[in-house]
Amino acid sequence: MTSPLPCLPPVSWLAQARQTGHVVLDVHENYQKGTLRNRYYIAGPNGPQRLSIPLVKGKNQQQNIREVRIAYDEPWQRQHWRSIRTAYGNAPYWDFFSEALAPFFEKKHPFLFDFNLELLQWWLKESGCPLSLTFTESYTGNLKGDDRVLLASNPEEWPAGFRAAAYPQVFLEKQGFLPNLSGLDLLFCSGKRATEILEKSWLPS
Repeated sequence: MTSPLPCLPPVSWLAQARQTGHVVLDVHENYQKGTLRNRYYIAGPNGPQRLSIPLVKGKNQQQNIREVRIAYDEPWQRQHWRSIRTAYGNAPYWDFFSEALAPFFEKKHPFLFDFNLELLQWWLKESGCPLSLTFTESYTGNLKGDDRVLLASNPEEWPAGFRAAAYPQVFLEKQGFLPNLSGLDLLFCSGKRATEILEKSWLPS
């Protein structure tokens, strides 16, 4: 599949990617506001919690995705890490993965795409998910519909093939199962079973 690169992709993105086994990441697209390119959702104490990465002000909407810069005027890294720790500090696999994740919220990555790519590569390595990544060779336009995985900012929107296989979550008894959160939720709650759950979460074509 060909797709823009989301930040800490949602389970629906990972499930479709696992089904195809290969993702062509679009490095020639123009940045689009209001999508998961610079935001992701975790399981907050009161429901899905959106965490957004601030960008250097400018005409991001017209910029090539590789040129979009992350802003560090505010301590967003510390705020994100505090929220992640609050959400998953008691998760079954927090101790297994948190130490390796922490440096992403300490090092200042200049560019959004590079930050997202390193996070995705980290997730694939830690989860053991067999997925290959390549990059587009030229500009293909901002494709929509079936040609792209949905990157809407609402976690309740997802591609038609996604069926959200349930797994234990930290706040399950309080708020029920929350589908389509960031892959962080799946990893901290399910560990190496993440790939198995992804396989159950996509209807075969």
